[in-house]
Amino acid sequence: MTTEFILVRHGEPRYDEVIERGYFGMGYDLGKLTDKGVAQAEARAKDPVFNGADLIIASPYTRALQTASIISRITQIPLTVENDIHEWMPDTKFLFDLDSNQSFQEYLEAKGMRNLSHQYRWESYDDLKKRVQLALIKYKNYKKVIVVCHGIVMSTLTRFDDVIEHCGVREVRL
Repeated sequence: MTTEFILVRHGEPRYDEVIERGYFGMGYDLGKLTDKGVAQAEARAKDPVFNGADLIIASPYTRALQTASIISRITQIPLTVENDIHEWMPDTKFLFDLDSNQSFQEYLEAKGMRNLSHQYRWESYDDLKKRVQLALIKYKNYKKVIVVCHGIVMSTLTRFDDVIEHCGVREVRL
């Protein structure tokens, strides 16, 4: 059976509160949506592409989960959290002793393909793709599933250089 996955990037996030609290590393992922991000999610929830969806699965990161909860509230489609569709990892050892922005830059320059010369410990494109695909396999018994996650996660199911706007949608079949 083929499952239709409607991929949705989270709404516009804000990080001022996490920065004020001095959060770093994964603490940064507690950033919630801006007012514009909330409005983006509310508008996206009315998209007819969601008609007939059985389930919403969301990344556990606040910005994605808040977006998914808005869509769920408006559409009345049940929501669950799927840990393995979380954001790309800039530091696979979770030490966060190196600059995450530089890690991402190195990832982009390498087109996601790791080699021994890389300074940073980022998650490769292939590893991210495997993680996402294994997570979605669990939902192959559904006809149509909405997946609220992150642009880089979505790109593993479209193409590496796919730039996805906040609350942007991509449709894939697996």
